[in-house]
Amino acid sequence: MERAYQPSRGIYKELLELIRKKKPSALATIIEARGSTPQVPGAAAVFSEEGLVCGTVGGGSVEGKTEELARRAIKKRRSIIGSFALAEEFSEDADGICGGRLQILIDARPERSVSAFRKLTRAAGRRGSGAMAVWIRRDGGRTVRDITRYWIPQKSSAKISVPRPLARFAGTIAEGLRDERPAVVKRPGGWLYLEPHFPPSILVIVGGGHVGRAVAHLGKFLGFEVTVLDDRPEFAKADRFPEVDHVIAADIEQTLKSFPLSAESYVVIVTRGHRHDAIALRACIKSRAGYIGMIGSRRKIGLLREKFIASGWCTPEEWARVHTPIGLPIGSQTVEEIGVSIASELVLVRARAHAGKKAT
Repeated sequence: MERAYQPSRGIYKELLELIRKKKPSALATIIEARGSTPQVPGAAAVFSEEGLVCGTVGGGSVEGKTEELARRAIKKRRSIIGSFALAEEFSEDADGICGGRLQILIDARPERSVSAFRKLTRAAGRRGSGAMAVWIRRDGGRTVRDITRYWIPQKSSAKISVPRPLARFAGTIAEGLRDERPAVVKRPGGWLYLEPHFPPSILVIVGGGHVGRAVAHLGKFLGFEVTVLDDRPEFAKADRFPEVDHVIAADIEQTLKSFPLSAESYVVIVTRGHRHDAIALRACIKSRAGYIGMIGSRRKIGLLREKFIASGWCTPEEWARVHTPIGLPIGSQTVEEIGVSIASELVLVRARAHAGKKAT
């Protein structure tokens, strides 16, 4: 299965902070990848004169040699496009295609794009969609003369307003937003790199115990916007979940019923017992959530299924879409292993949904 693209929105906040402090930096972004590569287009990293600050373009030798180029670019205040053929040495002008190949844009003057970065981060805060369009003017070879960024918001109607300098690329920009993956268009004298940005999937973890804590950590690491819900204030505390986006201490049933669950929502039910799991499941089983998973033994699940269908709380078809026992069967025993099995299932479902969207 093709590795899914996930926007690196958080990286722009870090970059803006460096710019605010007037600290020289460079933004490295994979704009093209062919064959077997350690990362996909859209993967990005920020470098300072001291080295890597945040993000990644693949780790290992790719990242190490990108860092060398970034430091050199920062020193010269000159942006470049680096080419990396996996079977060859990393250089600014390597053109051989043997195995995987990456094209990495290293912007040594990111402060010139502050306005676009700010617009993107504001849109991210509102869960808005759009695209960062990057016009790269070249002087031949891999030398970059200038980089101009435009933030193109996508309205709820899916309509976009393309800046006049990019009018000829309107179709490409619309297609990139529709496909939700980066693209590069090469023209004499310049390249257009398009990086779509869309809100991350929402992960709602019902239960702030040990398993919920493990899933929350992994979910945030995997790019979800994470909410933890528990009706016990001592378990729904921000200091128990320092990484997540939202921690809610409230009635489980009422909160889930009012939560705006959509196809981009993933609900993981790992409460403290049979009764609370049933309450949580009943509150969301008829929702539009893209994923509902519930922890429990096969005996417990069988009893709950019988109860739900007999009581008219759901149909057999609605029950069938619940992932229970939750997680992929990896032989998990410990809390950490259970968290990994659940997170793995979330990634699999998300990837399939992403593939389905592209197919339509």
